[in-house]
Amino acid sequence: MKKSIFVLILLFGFTIQSTFATDGYFRHGYGIKYSALAGSGVAVSLSSLGAITNPASIIRTNNSLEINISVFSPNRDYTITGNPSGFPQTFGLTPGKIESDKNIFFFPTIGLKRGIADNMAIALSIYGNGGMNTDYPAKTFYDPSSPNTGVNIEQLFANLTYAIEVTKGHSIGVAGIFGWQRFAAKGLVAFTPFSSDPANLSGNSWSTATGFGFKVGYQGVLTDWLSIGAAYQSKINMSEFERYSGLFAEKGDFDVPANWTAGISISPDKDWTLLFDVKQILYSGVKSVSNPMLPNLQTSQLGKDDGAGFGWKDITAIKFGVMYKAIENYTLMAGYSYNENPIKESEVMFNILAPAVIQNHITAGVTRKISEDSDLTLAFMYALNNSVKGANPFEAPGQQSIEIAMRQWQFEIGYSFCLIK
Repeated sequence: MKKSIFVLILLFGFTIQSTFATDGYFRHGYGIKYSALAGSGVAVSLSSLGAITNPASIIRTNNSLEINISVFSPNRDYTITGNPSGFPQTFGLTPGKIESDKNIFFFPTIGLKRGIADNMAIALSIYGNGGMNTDYPAKTFYDPSSPNTGVNIEQLFANLTYAIEVTKGHSIGVAGIFGWQRFAAKGLVAFTPFSSDPANLSGNSWSTATGFGFKVGYQGVLTDWLSIGAAYQSKINMSEFERYSGLFAEKGDFDVPANWTAGISISPDKDWTLLFDVKQILYSGVKSVSNPMLPNLQTSQLGKDDGAGFGWKDITAIKFGVMYKAIENYTLMAGYSYNENPIKESEVMFNILAPAVIQNHITAGVTRKISEDSDLTLAFMYALNNSVKGANPFEAPGQQSIEIAMRQWQFEIGYSFCLIK
């Protein structure tokens, strides 16, 4: 078993790639069954990977190992309308539409759960987050040192979870979270006059960071038809990206924001389950993400505590899911989620690099029980096209507009089997 887990961790490390996630830069759901339900399910126990959403959920799952592989395709672009004015002290962009390269990514998710007593269990979850990935084949900001413009961040997390059923039907859980991430940027030399550390602004090799956080959760079965659940994840305090200390606020700091989720599960009969979750992501707690571009770019240098950022605001997501046991050995799943847009019209300039404007997700999936100890799940997600349009803040009023847009789809396959009797 130990050898199998080691091989799986190595596999994960070799295949993780940067993706662009959907709730800002979080994935819309973690674990294939939760993904098929549009990320809802904090109140139900579906698999070992439920520990990512709610640490308390593993009490009511079997001892198992689950492996998910996802194919993710985000399409990102920006459109500049209007010619540069050429006026002094302005910074006009080249008109036209530019689409980001590299639109197919692969990433795995792995979960292992084991009961250690009648009312206690532990779990290990390994998963990736991505986001802020763009690679535009253009000198967007006229950088003479790079033919392309873009950023790339890759994140890997490992959660070690402990849960206990404190009384029949009611469990609590806690997870320690280790985070690893790396970042690279190119095509940003034009911002050198605004940087506190120009040598660590753009065009450097990968810079890595690590950090720790925690997650706590509760799950309660109130009646045979009603369950509730809630979870809170702390901010994951990461070390700084030293090679980009002249770009991100607080000398290259890029923490993972805190978030919370609460929801209910209703089962009107034995075949149907209806889910409703509310989630909030607190981007305002991370200065490199939430600091606005203006007036900060004029009042403080990039890399300083008040340096310009992406101007993201806190967002709330509402998630709906439905499960139906259609026939023996098959469970059908579907979901819809809507989240607020973290990017305001006034922040489109910097967010050419990170056009996280997706708001609507439609999902579906099916689980086939192969044997008493294993099942196979397929899931699909489609995120509807969305865009945000605003004025170029460095041009004459009404001279130029910037529109950033994104649409995406994801296909997943997952296999779960009993590893420990």
